[in-house]
Amino acid sequence: MGTLFFRIGAVSAGIAVAFGAFGAHALRMMVTPEMLAVFETGVRYQMYHALALVAIGLGFARLQGRTAAAAAWLFVAGTVLFSGSLYALTLTGTRWWGAVTPLGGVAFLAGWALLLTARVSER
Repeated sequence: MGTLFFRIGAVSAGIAVAFGAFGAHALRMMVTPEMLAVFETGVRYQMYHALALVAIGLGFARLQGRTAAAAAWLFVAGTVLFSGSLYALTLTGTRWWGAVTPLGGVAFLAGWALLLTARVSER
Protein backbone atom coordinates (compact mmCIF):
# COMPACT_ATOMS: atom_id res chain seq x y z
CA MET A 1 0.00 0.00 0.00
CA GLY A 2 2.93 2.33 0.64
CA THR A 3 3.96 2.12 -3.01
CA LEU A 4 0.44 3.11 -4.06
CA PHE A 5 0.47 6.26 -1.91
CA PHE A 6 3.97 7.10 -3.08
CA ARG A 7 2.84 6.90 -6.71
CA ILE A 8 -0.40 8.79 -6.16
CA GLY A 9 1.64 11.51 -4.45
CA ALA A 10 4.16 11.64 -7.29
CA VAL A 11 1.41 11.92 -9.91
CA SER A 12 -0.40 14.56 -7.88
CA ALA A 13 2.81 16.57 -7.48
CA GLY A 14 3.40 16.41 -11.24
CA ILE A 15 -0.15 17.62 -11.88
CA ALA A 16 0.38 20.46 -9.39
CA VAL A 17 3.52 21.56 -11.24
CA ALA A 18 1.70 21.44 -14.59
CA PHE A 19 -1.28 23.38 -13.19
CA GLY A 20 1.08 25.88 -11.59
CA ALA A 21 2.78 26.47 -14.92
CA PHE A 22 -0.62 26.78 -16.65
CA GLY A 23 -1.69 29.32 -14.04
CA ALA A 24 1.50 31.32 -14.28
CA HIS A 25 1.45 31.52 -18.07
CA ALA A 26 -1.84 30.87 -19.87
CA LEU A 27 -4.38 31.45 -17.12
CA ARG A 28 -2.88 34.79 -16.10
CA MET A 29 -4.22 36.24 -19.37
CA MET A 30 -7.73 34.83 -18.92
CA VAL A 31 -8.81 35.56 -15.34
CA THR A 32 -8.68 38.34 -12.79
CA PRO A 33 -5.80 38.52 -10.32
CA GLU A 34 -8.22 37.48 -7.55
CA MET A 35 -9.27 34.34 -9.43
CA LEU A 36 -5.64 33.58 -10.27
CA ALA A 37 -4.90 33.69 -6.53
CA VAL A 38 -7.76 31.22 -5.96
CA PHE A 39 -6.26 28.88 -8.57
CA GLU A 40 -2.80 29.21 -7.02
CA THR A 41 -4.22 28.29 -3.61
CA GLY A 42 -5.52 25.06 -5.13
CA VAL A 43 -2.10 24.33 -6.63
CA ARG A 44 -0.31 25.06 -3.35
CA TYR A 45 -2.55 22.79 -1.28
CA GLN A 46 -2.35 20.05 -3.89
CA MET A 47 1.44 20.16 -3.74
CA TYR A 48 1.51 20.11 0.07
CA HIS A 49 -0.66 17.04 0.18
CA ALA A 50 1.11 15.35 -2.72
CA LEU A 51 4.33 15.62 -0.72
CA ALA A 52 2.52 14.28 2.35
CA LEU A 53 1.38 11.28 0.29
CA VAL A 54 4.94 10.66 -0.89
CA ALA A 55 6.11 10.79 2.74
CA ILE A 56 3.38 8.39 3.86
CA GLY A 57 4.33 6.07 1.02
CA LEU A 58 7.99 6.14 1.99
CA GLY A 59 7.26 5.64 5.69
CA PHE A 60 4.32 3.27 5.36
CA ALA A 61 6.24 0.28 6.71
CA ARG A 62 6.85 2.19 9.96
CA LEU A 63 3.31 3.54 10.30
CA GLN A 64 0.23 1.83 11.67
CA GLY A 65 -1.25 0.61 8.39
CA ARG A 66 -4.96 1.32 8.70
CA THR A 67 -4.63 4.74 10.27
CA ALA A 68 -1.96 5.90 7.82
CA ALA A 69 -3.93 4.53 4.88
CA ALA A 70 -7.08 6.33 6.04
CA ALA A 71 -5.09 9.57 6.40
CA ALA A 72 -3.66 9.13 2.90
CA TRP A 73 -7.10 8.53 1.37
CA LEU A 74 -8.39 11.63 3.14
CA PHE A 75 -5.53 13.60 1.57
CA VAL A 76 -6.54 12.26 -1.85
CA ALA A 77 -10.20 13.16 -1.23
CA GLY A 78 -9.19 16.56 0.10
CA THR A 79 -7.14 17.26 -3.00
CA VAL A 80 -10.01 16.35 -5.31
CA LEU A 81 -12.56 18.36 -3.32
CA PHE A 82 -10.46 21.34 -2.21
CA SER A 83 -8.09 21.89 -5.10
CA GLY A 84 -10.50 20.52 -7.68
CA SER A 85 -13.27 22.88 -6.61
CA LEU A 86 -10.90 25.86 -6.72
CA TYR A 87 -9.76 24.87 -10.21
CA ALA A 88 -13.38 24.48 -11.34
CA LEU A 89 -14.37 27.79 -9.75
CA THR A 90 -11.55 29.61 -11.54
CA LEU A 91 -11.98 27.94 -14.92
CA THR A 92 -15.78 28.02 -15.11
CA GLY A 93 -16.63 31.07 -13.02
CA THR A 94 -19.41 29.00 -11.43
CA ARG A 95 -19.55 30.30 -7.87
CA TRP A 96 -21.24 27.27 -6.30
CA TRP A 97 -17.96 25.36 -6.59
CA GLY A 98 -16.86 27.47 -3.62
CA ALA A 99 -19.34 25.53 -1.47
CA VAL A 100 -17.41 22.31 -2.15
CA THR A 101 -14.03 23.71 -1.06
CA PRO A 102 -14.66 23.48 2.72
CA LEU A 103 -15.44 19.75 2.38
CA GLY A 104 -11.95 19.27 1.02
CA GLY A 105 -10.54 21.34 3.87
CA VAL A 106 -12.32 19.11 6.38
CA ALA A 107 -10.87 16.03 4.64
CA PHE A 108 -7.37 17.54 4.89
CA LEU A 109 -7.83 18.31 8.59
CA ALA A 110 -9.19 14.84 9.31
CA GLY A 111 -6.26 13.30 7.44
CA TRP A 112 -3.74 15.26 9.49
CA ALA A 113 -5.55 14.33 12.72
CA LEU A 114 -5.43 10.65 11.78
CA LEU A 115 -1.78 10.87 10.82
CA LEU A 116 -1.08 12.43 14.20
CA THR A 117 -2.66 9.42 15.92
CA ALA A 118 -0.91 6.77 13.78
CA ARG A 119 1.52 4.64 15.72
CA VAL A 120 5.07 4.69 14.42
CA SER A 121 7.32 1.70 14.94
CA GLU A 122 10.87 2.41 16.08
CA ARG A 123 12.56 0.03 13.58
